[in-house]
Amino acid sequence: MSHHHHRTISRRKFLGEASCAAIGGTTLLSSILNLGAINTLAARPHIINNPNDYKAMVCILLAGGADSFNMLVPSTPSEYADYQATRGSLALPQNALLPLNYNNAGRTFSVHSGLDGVKNMFDNGEAAFLANIGTLIEPVANYTQFQSGTKKLPLGLYSHSDQIQQWQTVLPQNRSAIGFGGRIADILNDMNTIDQVSLNISLSGKNSFQAGNMYNEYSISRSATAANLGFEGFPSYFSNAGHLNDTRDNAIESMAEAHYTNIFQKTIGNINKQTRDSVEVFRAALGNVIPINNVFSATSLSGDMKMIAELISVKQFLGANRQVFFVTYGGWDHHDDVINNQNVMLPILDNALTEFNTALKQIGMFDNVVTFTISDFARTLTSNGNGSDHAWGSNQIVMGGPVAGQNIYGNFPSLRLDNSNPINLSSRGRMLPTTSVDQFYAELALWFGVSPNDLEYVIPNICNFYSPSSCPTNPGSGYTPLGILS
Repeated sequence: MSHHHHRTISRRKFLGEASCAAIGGTTLLSSILNLGAINTLAARPHIINNPNDYKAMVCILLAGGADSFNMLVPSTPSEYADYQATRGSLALPQNALLPLNYNNAGRTFSVHSGLDGVKNMFDNGEAAFLANIGTLIEPVANYTQFQSGTKKLPLGLYSHSDQIQQWQTVLPQNRSAIGFGGRIADILNDMNTIDQVSLNISLSGKNSFQAGNMYNEYSISRSATAANLGFEGFPSYFSNAGHLNDTRDNAIESMAEAHYTNIFQKTIGNINKQTRDSVEVFRAALGNVIPINNVFSATSLSGDMKMIAELISVKQFLGANRQVFFVTYGGWDHHDDVINNQNVMLPILDNALTEFNTALKQIGMFDNVVTFTISDFARTLTSNGNGSDHAWGSNQIVMGGPVAGQNIYGNFPSLRLDNSNPINLSSRGRMLPTTSVDQFYAELALWFGVSPNDLEYVIPNICNFYSPSSCPTNPGSGYTPLGILS
């Protein structure tokens, strides 16, 4: 079902007001905006319908908080010794890890044995890692600043519901319903040529990442085909099935086309019409899918990634020059049995990523797509006896042709828990993030086509980290871009 809908005001006025609302507003305000208080932004000055200007990003949410310090592990002897001493029963044997082809001033790293495909992509320059990244409002340098009360900290730190939302909304000071992908759609949706089809497509239903002030996600199932997409019809054996189907369609048309004075009735009518129109566009597009054979495994995640590859293959039938896809792979809240759980789940993630990489090459779209993981938070370095608990800074994967791969971006922290480690926040080993989600998302947004002048709307706290031209002051100008995208 499509949730794509839109409205109109002066673009500049909207951006100014919406940026303030995003910082100071509430979820209720966001909901009101989504119900129809504002209209479509004026058209952006982008090249329209240029088949050579296609870009897509794919966000994979590892819901529950993945223990990512067992996904990426330091292998330099002294640093591995710190890892082993701190992680205790959760430490992976060094001879079971897969060494990366990477050496930064003597620092080397390995990955979990279940990530052999990611290792190969990394070594081939097709993937990279983001080290110790997390949600921040402003830079926090060390434990002293964290404790001092002088720095703004994310709401509900270590809370699943808050942290999972903040990774999606990049607004940690506010329980906002509007997300990074949604705000990008507010800016760039007019780059696509079929208005009934949202720039944002979800394989996991409603989500915060793709919720915008004007545009929301189109939700689709991994099993969707041209034959089964849309409203249920009356079966052929049902008496007068064709007449009944026509009657149903006419009734939906009448409801959609009716003129309402009540804003809620009008909104629902518009959604019904847009849903019907979107379904028809997708149905036609799926009839032209490029076959992707003998690539994907039978898991749900691989099925989601296959559907994304198929939708990318029919981008021209969807009128798409820009697309944002969202997938959830849940079950990472491993307070118990973390080692065995990751031995099962990481190969599923690894297969889906490598299969998707292969499919993109098969359809000629490898150089146009960036895929990345996000998760609520990392987990404590120390064991709770059988698993690990909620922490903060984490390690994430980013891959694709536009990625400057074979690199680890950000600062992988020391895993020592004594007083020599200024970013360790507790005896359990909770790492203060040294790279903000804002910095990573800014590079994604700029690569995707967001103007530097609009970056503060898409990422409201970006001026705290480095200064695009729209920032009135540049307190974060000392922070340089990570350089992830080539």
